Amino acid sequence: MSTATKTLGEQLDSEVRKIFREAWKTRDGQKVLESEDIQLGNHAVKLEGTVLYADLDGSTNMVDNYKPEFAAEIYKTYLHCAAKIIRSEGGQIVSYDGDRIMAVYIGTSKNTDAARTTLKINYAVSEIINPAIKDQYPRDNFDVKQIVGIDTSNLFVARTGIRGSNDLVWVGRSANYAAKLCSESSYYPSWITGDVYNSLNDAAKYGKDSRNMWSSYWWEDRQITVYRSTWYWKV
Repeated sequence: MSTATKTLGEQLDSEVRKIFREAWKTRDGQKVLESEDIQLGNHAVKLEGTVLYADLDGSTNMVDNYKPEFAAEIYKTYLHCAAKIIRSEGGQIVSYDGDRIMAVYIGTSKNTDAARTTLKINYAVSEIINPAIKDQYPRDNFDVKQIVGIDTSNLFVARTGIRGSNDLVWVGRSANYAAKLCSESSYYPSWITGDVYNSLNDAAKYGKDSRNMWSSYWWEDRQITVYRSTWYWKV
């Protein structure tokens, strides 16, 4: 039976079984990838990477209680600042998802670069975006709240989807943990795992007065110690 004469269910069954049956072909990667760098079959690239998720907090409440134009402005200003800072620190943006942005860092300074990014995003929100909101909308008592999660691990990068509509999936602990850390309290806008913290250089760990910018926290969700911060780094 040709593909053209199969029902959609039969086509899906055939493709699913093919994916599970085929052996994976992998290679080591030295750069953050684009979808065109990997074939659609069971091909993947393995690399060591640090994943950063930056996410707006309270966006559901915002879209329920504010005009869509205002919500769109918050989305645009936050994602614009986050994206510019990520790129300035050597991160590669790999996806946008509504009010969230995902980036990957590689190289010997990837953890320090990512940690400095979250501190700079906190600065942009506190000292640029929120003051601009108050100037433009003095009658509204609205502050942007956000949270950034960061972890580092080995990553298994594969291409998913169908021809003409596909993207990369980043499989690994760091992608999962970084996203889950964004569910913690936005009172601390910056969250990193112990593996990230232990690799930071002193400039990304201590303030000018030699105080540690990060405090330890027992992450009940994963039963590990993580670190969080309210500090910011001037852009």
